[in-house]
Amino acid sequence: MLEQMIGVNIFLFLLVFTRIGAALMWLPGVGTAYVPTNIRLAAAVLISFAMLPTLAPRMPTAPDSPSALTLLIAGEVLIGSLFGIIGRVALAALHTAGTFIALFASIANAFVTDPVAEQQSSTVSGFLSILGATLVVATDLHEVSLRALAASYDLFVPGAPLMVGDLGDAFARQVGASFALGLQLSAPFLIASMIYYVGLGILGRLMPALHVFFFGLPAQIMLQVWLMVAVVSGMMVVFAEYYRSIWSMFLAP
Repeated sequence: MLEQMIGVNIFLFLLVFTRIGAALMWLPGVGTAYVPTNIRLAAAVLISFAMLPTLAPRMPTAPDSPSALTLLIAGEVLIGSLFGIIGRVALAALHTAGTFIALFASIANAFVTDPVAEQQSSTVSGFLSILGATLVVATDLHEVSLRALAASYDLFVPGAPLMVGDLGDAFARQVGASFALGLQLSAPFLIASMIYYVGLGILGRLMPALHVFFFGLPAQIMLQVWLMVAVVSGMMVVFAEYYRSIWSMFLAP
């Protein structure tokens, strides 16, 4: 009897740990290569232990065949990974905004190592990505994503057939919304650069002897940097509200 109870508890923990661990491998603030694997693993184990008593009544019974167990685990990995990738896609809005801003400021060829995107990115993209990941942790938005992860067991019941179409549609919508937000966040810089280019073109026609390139490029960079200082706090507020809203489909009653 004791051996059977231990086996059931191990199965339940494994099922919970599979989805939560897969999600934490991708969620912003934790799921990056710069966070050691053992730290992410320890966080997944602790969170799984904390959620196990609440989630245990929703778990299915252990399947009899190894193939059924493999399919069950694979489904949990898929759901958890998609859940975490949605958070990463939301953070990519800042990366998109930074890429546009760097293009408008004519500094798109200045690359740095982005620890969040795990690739070479423009200086502005790297700055905004790190700032966004820090904001997620500092404002407890990671707790919202964890609550949504726990609520996902009501929407995606373990062992139930996967709603592949709904999952694909939700992911596609999030990708589109993330790109649209990135473009919207960079809109002030787009407007400023357009006005500046028009003015610089008029000045070049009025003063043909003026070296437009040597005069215009430093002034353009200074203008965009000043504008960044002026609007970066508002950009982060908008991003924080967006990041909170993406989990509403899981937390909605």
